[in-house]
Amino acid sequence: MNKWLLVALLWGVALLNYLDRQVVFSLFPLLSRDLAASPLELGLLGTVFLWTYGVLSPFGGFCADRLGRVRVILASLVVWSAATWITGHVTSITGMLWARALIGASEAFYLPAALALIADRHDDRSRSLATGLHQSGLYTGMVLGGAWGGWMGETAGWRPVFTILGIAGCVYGVIVALALRRDAPSRARAKFFGSLGALLRTRGFLPLVVAFVATSLSNWLIYTWLPLFLYERFHLSLAGAGFSATFYIQAASYAGVVAGGALADRWAKATPRARLYCQIAGLLLAAPFLALLSVAETMAPLISALIAFGLGRGFYDCNTMPVLREVTGASQSATGYGLLNMAGCLAGGGAVAAAGFLKQHLGLGAAFQAAALMLVVGALALGRVRTAAAAPAR
Repeated sequence: MNKWLLVALLWGVALLNYLDRQVVFSLFPLLSRDLAASPLELGLLGTVFLWTYGVLSPFGGFCADRLGRVRVILASLVVWSAATWITGHVTSITGMLWARALIGASEAFYLPAALALIADRHDDRSRSLATGLHQSGLYTGMVLGGAWGGWMGETAGWRPVFTILGIAGCVYGVIVALALRRDAPSRARAKFFGSLGALLRTRGFLPLVVAFVATSLSNWLIYTWLPLFLYERFHLSLAGAGFSATFYIQAASYAGVVAGGALADRWAKATPRARLYCQIAGLLLAAPFLALLSVAETMAPLISALIAFGLGRGFYDCNTMPVLREVTGASQSATGYGLLNMAGCLAGGGAVAAAGFLKQHLGLGAAFQAAALMLVVGALALGRVRTAAAAPAR
């Protein structure tokens, strides 16, 4: 298969994954009414998904490294489609919680395998741009999850949303299965925990974890608390706050992954650490503007800060797998991304709770400022990484 057609095909899977991930939040009022769910139980829908997704991500990556990327992607899509269809037919909040956990498990196996497969099929001339374009599918899914999910909920109810997505996943899975050429399983005999231990001992891997955790903290704070912050600070409507909290960042992130990916691929021909430099630049661009949005008093500086933050995030995102691959090698890249995902999810969940505490005592602005400081720490950590591409010849 053409390497760019591969990116396009997996872009659709990424969109479905993140659409389903985000759409449930748009349907909370309907779920509360139909399933008699309390606010705590609604909150647990996100928590159960996040914890399952995070904890299983390293194992999902390990399976992709050992069994083959394509096999794991197809299995993930089958389970995701079934779990999403089941979600539309549950009759209690307990059933919904189990369904969300199953969806989290399926997605834990997709992203590490997909990014590793794209990195396998693209060489240094296009690897960052290819992973960045795939990342834009995640951004699109998040936007559609809020907009399409809310519209469907108002016009047809919440159950058809998940039924349609489940059927769409089945149809798309057939297309993916017919189009993707299977890759051979690895001959390595390393065990799961042995592989994790080897990764943690790999020089340069722990700084990547620090940087990934820093970006996850900022992302989860933005996803969870920015709409409320805008609602209270600028007295926007709920719809206006939701739009402003998502549109500007996501639109800028599209530009960031394309520009950052193209720049990194071109620059890497002459500078071995180019992809790392792009990530560092992205975090150092995002950090001050994340702090700025916490003190903005009018919409103009706020929108500027959101756009700059999105651009910086895009520069970081499109180079995450390419840099990881340079540190760990191809054979452990999916497992490594799974570990990053787990650390980011666990830290992000803690940050969301901590932000609630800070809101009560210091205000949400303090939480965003703390996250901005963490982005600087992440950039400094990346500066200590020496990739295989940058290592001196022997």
